[in-house]
Amino acid sequence: MGLHAALEWMIWCGRERAGSFRLVNVISHDALITSAEAVLNPHAVDGRWLGNVASALVTASGAVFSGVCIDTGSGTGFCAEHAAIAAMVTAAEYKITKIVAVWRDHNGVLHVVPPCGRCREFIRQIDPANLDTEVVLGPNSSARLRDLLPHSEWPSQLDSRD
Repeated sequence: MGLHAALEWMIWCGRERAGSFRLVNVISHDALITSAEAVLNPHAVDGRWLGNVASALVTASGAVFSGVCIDTGSGTGFCAEHAAIAAMVTAAEYKITKIVAVWRDHNGVLHVVPPCGRCREFIRQIDPANLDTEVVLGPNSSARLRDLLPHSEWPSQLDSRD
């Protein structure tokens, strides 16, 4: 199934204002996984991998953004989720409704990988509403970011102590 065939596009979802409707994208887990897989293009450079993990996300407006990881020896690389989020922010969008990352092992088997702790915090800091982002953990499995990132509220300031 092709990328565009996998995406379930444009359904009527309800009233915006009296007498009107808005269109949104409803994207299944499988379709978002397919979208991420489409940009998965691993390339080795000096023992480091570029593009061996890919991510796709859907925003509150229904737009889909993707990105890949870049592993560098100096620690300046970034995860696929960061790249997808950077593309989203470049388009002036900030609220993520659903996100997934994928990786293909040396046998060619595709795996869904959960976001690392750094990515979880990064997603949260882009917009407070992202605590409700649906994180795809498999074709039939997901969790809200808030459940993967416990104690996500900012710490309270302590009263001054004498």
